[in-house]
Amino acid sequence: MEKMKRSNSSLGSAEFLTRLLAALLCFGTAFSQQSLETDFRTTGARVVAVFEPQRQVIQQSSAVIYQGRKEIAYGVVVSADGYILTKASEVEEVSNIVVRVDKKLFKDAKVVVTDANWDVALLKVDATELVPVIYASDSKLDQGTWVVVNGVTSRTRRRVLGGVISAKAREIPAAGGPALGVQLKTDEDRLEVQAVSEGSGAEEAGMKEGDVITSVEGKKVKEIKALVELLKEKKAGDVVKVSLKRDGKKIELDVKLSAKGELFANKSRNDQMSGDYSKRRSGFPRVIQHDILGASETMGGPVIDLEGRVVGMNIARANRAETFAIPVEELKNLAEGMVAQARK
Repeated sequence: MEKMKRSNSSLGSAEFLTRLLAALLCFGTAFSQQSLETDFRTTGARVVAVFEPQRQVIQQSSAVIYQGRKEIAYGVVVSADGYILTKASEVEEVSNIVVRVDKKLFKDAKVVVTDANWDVALLKVDATELVPVIYASDSKLDQGTWVVVNGVTSRTRRRVLGGVISAKAREIPAAGGPALGVQLKTDEDRLEVQAVSEGSGAEEAGMKEGDVITSVEGKKVKEIKALVELLKEKKAGDVVKVSLKRDGKKIELDVKLSAKGELFANKSRNDQMSGDYSKRRSGFPRVIQHDILGASETMGGPVIDLEGRVVGMNIARANRAETFAIPVEELKNLAEGMVAQARK
């Protein structure tokens, strides 16, 4: 009996070792191959072809936004009469915005409404027969659920990329809290601008070294602590009215607050490996997240499910592995509210 047990044990071990060796041989073959053939990669022709029905939806109901000939963002068509949502921080301060929907080109598009909280802008083009997106009922998507977004595009043809939801919906707080985007010094009970940060709302508004800040939102400030207290209830993307003195003259500026962590922090190793990412990538009330490759100039476009319904709008390329999108519930409310405001 004992001999039989040992024999069975030996047989089991031999079988295990045989299977393990076979697995290692297969792994070795796969490892030596290094990568899939081009057609079978996530951006390959065979893979992209699977999403042709979704591509047709994106072809007719998403927009490509240009500054001159340069693509700067994508957009979501939300009405037949020419209203399109996009990412605000990619189109602000841009003159002569050009928009392409399907194969139609619209010049002199106008930013008619913005929402700083979500970093969303509503564009208007002269059109009457656009095809608006169809909204999904909700954004309750399990991790691993397939979604499709704009990929690279030719002048008249959209290309799509597929991927999966990679995290649960959540808030993305402003990195480090809101900031004017200036370095200050207290000099004889006054706040003097010592330096203006590149790419900040202060720089965009025209603040300069040597300006003396006298009040923010109508409240006098004479020290940094008072300014910090005033900004506590604000969020990155909010616009505040700043009164200052320059060469004896009183000036009032509207300054958009930046996310302090994004403005002043050194690039992390992940950022250094990420390549391009969005100027604003934090301070959103709620986002869904997917793993599809993207860049700042591909934000603003729709995220659709396999039924061709919109489940969100891309709002930030966060890093090399994460893209954030506004969930459809909030997106629909934004679209309806902003269009209603524009039509008043």
